[in-house]
Amino acid sequence: MTPFHLRRLGTIMEPELGNPYEDGGVLNPGAVRGPDGHLYLFPRLVAKGNYSRIGIARVSFDGEGNPSGVERLGLALEPEADYELHPGGGGCEDPRVTFLEPLGRYIMTYTAYSSRGPRIALAESKDLFHWTRLGPATFDPCDGTECSTQDFTGIDNKDGVLFPALLSDHRGQSSVALIHRPLFKGTDAHETVQHPAPRNVELANESIWISYCPVDGEDGQPRRLGHFRSHHRLACPVAPWERLKIGGGTPPFVVPHGWAFLYHGVSGTPESPGHPKRLHYSAGVMVVDKNDPWHMLYRSPEPILKAARAEEREGIVANVVFPTGVDVRTDLGTSKRVDVYYGMADYKIGAATLVVPDELPPGSRADPHEGRV
Repeated sequence: MTPFHLRRLGTIMEPELGNPYEDGGVLNPGAVRGPDGHLYLFPRLVAKGNYSRIGIARVSFDGEGNPSGVERLGLALEPEADYELHPGGGGCEDPRVTFLEPLGRYIMTYTAYSSRGPRIALAESKDLFHWTRLGPATFDPCDGTECSTQDFTGIDNKDGVLFPALLSDHRGQSSVALIHRPLFKGTDAHETVQHPAPRNVELANESIWISYCPVDGEDGQPRRLGHFRSHHRLACPVAPWERLKIGGGTPPFVVPHGWAFLYHGVSGTPESPGHPKRLHYSAGVMVVDKNDPWHMLYRSPEPILKAARAEEREGIVANVVFPTGVDVRTDLGTSKRVDVYYGMADYKIGAATLVVPDELPPGSRADPHEGRV
């Protein structure tokens, strides 16, 4: 049983009637406190044709401090760059927003969808309302691991999430650390649910990786924020509820034990006569060492959130809960309460509150270390 207890707070944002930007849903928001102390969401807004923009909304709270709704404030990004456009459409999707205090600015990681497929892209802001694109993330080649023949830049990649503090890479250099989910050939969940892999090829399924962008300038800034090296796999699918794939969810946040973040896992049933294949998205928690995130301290043996309510089981994509935003409630005088914002069936946005335990249980699940690159 997981020591992290989550309680749903309800739906806080759904498509606005008559708003063409939201015909196909509002989902998977980034969440961050602004310079004014207010909480802002950056939802993916889906128009007809799966054309996605990233909006801005300010969260309102009730008398008990629970999120109760949003005020729409416009757009943060819409497809403009070539890496965000494809014939007939485009996409700026599934943002995560992190305030990188050492750099003094907000960094948005998002999925840019072009004719080349989904890629991780970055943008920066000092006030959350004016964003400057930094371009697609680029990666040094892998060398010496099972992905040594792959080129990270040439493959699909999603779920980019940054740590809010600088960490040391395996060379001891202060760096910006990125969690991401490269989609290596043959690892797609829609394929593996139909043709399950033999035992011990969970390593070939979509997994969570971590890469580093060194800070090597005299001013303490990266030469190019968005170029990453020192790749290694942080975690691969292990439990039944995540056997097809796992990927990043929310940005990491500090807990007494280290860094914690929510991640998503996918299970499913294969297609059979009269029964189409179905994927089920759930969410769990990982805790990694504060100084060396390669060292995992805890991993949920069971999901803390799975599709159960009608809004989570029925929508654009059924049976999906997808956490992408967190808000540590220091405004209420506590760091043990963490509010979670998540997509519901790819159509609405829900909120939940998570209680951080004082201690992790003995024998917490953790993956064995793998080689670094």
